[in-house]
Amino acid sequence: QVQLVESGGGLVQPGGSLRLSCAASGFTFSMYVMRWYRQAPGKEREFVARIGIGGSTYYADSVKGRFTISRDNGKNAVYLQMNSLKSEDTAVYYCNAMGKDTWGQGTQVTVSS
Repeated sequence: QVQLVESGGGLVQPGGSLRLSCAASGFTFSMYVMRWYRQAPGKEREFVARIGIGGSTYYADSVKGRFTISRDNGKNAVYLQMNSLKSEDTAVYYCNAMGKDTWGQGTQVTVSS
């Protein structure tokens, strides 16, 4: 079955960086658009970034220029490099394969001094 396992979160100071990873299994990874979402306390889950089958990328305005999504089809993995982190980036981050209603457990990112 489809499995998504996110990792790489943690506590970081404002202005810092983190790299999130998502390991995927149970489907043909290279044939799916992959996305990152996040959910802050008391808020709905929101779109962060996506990467197409051919590597094209699209970002939410709130993270454009600071976050970079990438994928490694050989490793069935998608990544999110997050730079210049702000307190408002604090959330649980999830990856998702577009068209599949499966979510992992997420990874907590906390940006605080």
